[in-house]
Amino acid sequence: MFKASLRRLLLAALVMLPAMAVHAEDPPLVRAENAVRVLKEIMEAPDKSVPVDLLKEAHAIAVIPDMVKAGFIFGGRRGEGLISVKGADGTWSNPSFISITGGSVGFQAGVSSTDVILVFRTQRGVDSIVNGKFTLGADAAAAAGPVGRTATASTDAQFKAEIYSYSRSRGLFAGVALDGSALRIDYDANEAIYGKGITPRRIFEGGVGNVPSQVVDFRDRLEEYTQR
Repeated sequence: MFKASLRRLLLAALVMLPAMAVHAEDPPLVRAENAVRVLKEIMEAPDKSVPVDLLKEAHAIAVIPDMVKAGFIFGGRRGEGLISVKGADGTWSNPSFISITGGSVGFQAGVSSTDVILVFRTQRGVDSIVNGKFTLGADAAAAAGPVGRTATASTDAQFKAEIYSYSRSRGLFAGVALDGSALRIDYDANEAIYGKGITPRRIFEGGVGNVPSQVVDFRDRLEEYTQR
C-alpha cells in the first residue's frame, strides 16, 4: 500500500514538472512583452491596482507574468520577469531580467498560473537583488500589499514590510504572501539582451545602449503610471 501511494506521488510530481519548466522556454523579449501587458492591465483596472502613491515612493518594481505554481503534497513555484530601479532623479531604469522560485509542503494539488508584482519600499531590498539573489521574508521583510487608489488602508504589520507583494489569478488582484521565495538575477537573459559581461548595476545605472523597444516599453510604462 505504501509503495503504491509513493508511486502515485512520484507520478503526479513527474506530470507537473513540465508545467514548472514552461517559462524557461520563453525568450527574453516575450517575457518583456508579457510583463508590459500585465503591468498595463493591472494598473488600468479601476480601484484594483497597485496604489499610485506606492509607485511614487517605491525604490524598485518587479513584474513576473504567469508564475506557475504546481504541487501534489509537495509544491513549488517558478516564474520569470523584469525589475526596474528608480534613480536618484526619480526616473526608472532599464529593467534587469529576474526569476523567482519557491517551494511549499502541505495539502495541495494541481497547477495554476499567477501574475506577480513586487514593490520594493527600501533601498536594502534593491541592494540585495543587485548582488544577485535574496529570499522574501528572510533577507527582506515582505507582506501582502494594499490594493486601491491609495495605500492608506495598510496595517501596522504592512508598514514594517520592505516589500509589498501582489498577485492576480483568474482576474482577482490582491496582496499575497510569498515568504520563502527566492528572487534571482537572470544573467543569461540579461546577456541575450544587453550583451556579455553586463552587470545588473550597470543596467540600472544607465550604462547600456541599443535596448530593444519591448524592454524600453516596460520602463516607459512605469514612468507613465508613476506620473499619474
